[in-house]
Amino acid sequence: MISPQSTPRYTPADDRYDRMEYRYCGRSGLKLPRISLGLWHNFGGDTPHSLKRELCRTSFDNGITHFDLANNYGPPPGSAEEAFGEILKTDFAGYRDELIISTKAGYGMWPGPYGEWGSRKYLIASCDQSLKRMGLEYVDIFYSHRLDPNTPLEETMGALDQIVRSGKALYVGVSSYNSERTRQAVEILNDMGTPCIIHQPSYNIINRWVERDGLLETLDDLGVGSIVFTPLAQGMLTGKYLNGIPAESRAAQGKSLDKDWLTEDVIRRLNGLNDIAKERRQTLAQMAIAWVLRGNVTTALIGASKASQIEECLLAIENTTFTDEELSKIDALADSSDEINIWSQSSEGV
Repeated sequence: MISPQSTPRYTPADDRYDRMEYRYCGRSGLKLPRISLGLWHNFGGDTPHSLKRELCRTSFDNGITHFDLANNYGPPPGSAEEAFGEILKTDFAGYRDELIISTKAGYGMWPGPYGEWGSRKYLIASCDQSLKRMGLEYVDIFYSHRLDPNTPLEETMGALDQIVRSGKALYVGVSSYNSERTRQAVEILNDMGTPCIIHQPSYNIINRWVERDGLLETLDDLGVGSIVFTPLAQGMLTGKYLNGIPAESRAAQGKSLDKDWLTEDVIRRLNGLNDIAKERRQTLAQMAIAWVLRGNVTTALIGASKASQIEECLLAIENTTFTDEELSKIDALADSSDEINIWSQSSEGV
């Protein structure tokens, strides 16, 4: 159990809903904020709880109502859900019905053959564990975190259907499924009467797999919403790497960003993108988020290591319009043979 520090009772900003735009998620009745907070990074046991509370408070004060987790977020796995559960008891006590809380299962959580992938055994057990860690009766969205190539899709989708029918989730979604598999999953769920309302793919200026795959068009056709993760390419599309690799960065520490990706040519391209952002009177991060939101994407999922980063990202929604010239320049700078997609095995190869 995390012991909350003695701080004054939190009261969210009265004008929080005036600060945010909301968009319907596909053809569902659920609205999501244009920017959502992901708790993949900086929410495990290696981050002070006071910082986690500050990140959540800043988000909610600015109308971010959606908080995205997964069973394996940490480190150690499960600790992000535990920390968020404590914040639900303290800072967000009384505000549960104003929040959209999502979690997922698909990656490794415990030893043995039942601790990962997409079997009914694993997904339902993992959902139960996630609810216990967060102290919740249900989550708003539960995802199949990645496609299991060895489990029948009917079994995985059947588990999602059962989770909804048992009252443990209100909606279901998938993450990193390619276009073909998404169509199959949606058809199965529709036949069961539990529609898939959302897909969570990786997508950013550098990582364009969803465009080659036709996923966004597929989602529009199916009436499924989208929440794109890594819109800042694990920090590459910020000002952090414009002059090389800082010692305290993810790349230098080997945390989900390979420093070998940051070649001289890539850094040159990042600086070119930064120049375009300056012309738009945006930071590189703001432009990168605006770029993924320019079309039919429902919401962009950001992470943060400090509250000021959330505040900076929120300014992106003030200008999500691009000229054809700007888009052409961005495409030219992003057209690299060393395209970065660390999720390619789960999104494209199955």
